Amino acid sequence: MKQLITYLTFSGNCQKAMEFYKDCLGGDLYLQTIKDSPFGNIMPEQMRECIIHAELKTESFVLMATDLVGKHGLIRGNSVSIMLECSSKDELEDAFNKLSEKGDTTYPIEETFFGAFYGGLTDKFGNNWLLKTKKHL
Repeated sequence: MKQLITYLTFSGNCQKAMEFYKDCLGGDLYLQTIKDSPFGNIMPEQMRECIIHAELKTESFVLMATDLVGKHGLIRGNSVSIMLECSSKDELEDAFNKLSEKGDTTYPIEETFFGAFYGGLTDKFGNNWLLKTKKHL
């Protein structure tokens, strides 16, 4: 396997969410609307501004997303989190503070028994994040 990529699904606010993640984490953001895809002419008018594919890419990770929801609709749960391994405690605190804006802290940043600084949050879009870095950094 070459790489594992997180792919998020939204319901009409993908662009806003991905721009928020870019502001929080940096990187290059690519967005493609439905109207700019081969499906543009066959999709209902109200869906044409929705994002068919988004990709936020940095040297360290790729985060992809879409507004296209399956026939059962979007169901948010607590069974999946995005783990972000940071290079330093400062980087962790910066990302944590930005991602938790208008969200909920589930685990405040703490030193752990397993040799790391660790924190968790649910962002304003309902996605769960876990952030950690080694204690000695």
